[in-house]
Amino acid sequence: MTSATRAIDVLLVEDDPGDELITREAFEHNKINNNLHVAHDGEEGLDFLYQRGAHVGAPRPDLILLDLNLPKYDGRQLLEQIKSDADLCHIPVVVLTTSSAEEDILKSYKLHANAYVTKPVDLDQFMSAVRQIDEFFVQVVKLPKP
Repeated sequence: MTSATRAIDVLLVEDDPGDELITREAFEHNKINNNLHVAHDGEEGLDFLYQRGAHVGAPRPDLILLDLNLPKYDGRQLLEQIKSDADLCHIPVVVLTTSSAEEDILKSYKLHANAYVTKPVDLDQFMSAVRQIDEFFVQVVKLPKP
């Protein structure tokens, strides 16, 4: 089964319940057949990635959607940790955040983010952005096998 036909595991690291709900709705609305897992702060994101605590046995995500402004462990710190770990660095990370600040964009790419997407405020545009991320990372690019 290729990455284009199998359901992939997506880790959303997002502390805003509204943005989590909209992302879930975007997956459902766009009929995205992937497994969406959610970590509500950077520390929980690390626990998921390292399969610790409540996330023992969690699947290794094929794609990470990462908010920057997170409690406990900032999204920038999490991105740096992911990209500096030999076991995690191959996982594509899409920064999905409200910030359109040039310094955040530059810092994210310096930390080796694979893409930077500013969350659209409009619901339809947000759903379209999630669909486009899915189409690109699931249907267009080749992901490494888990």
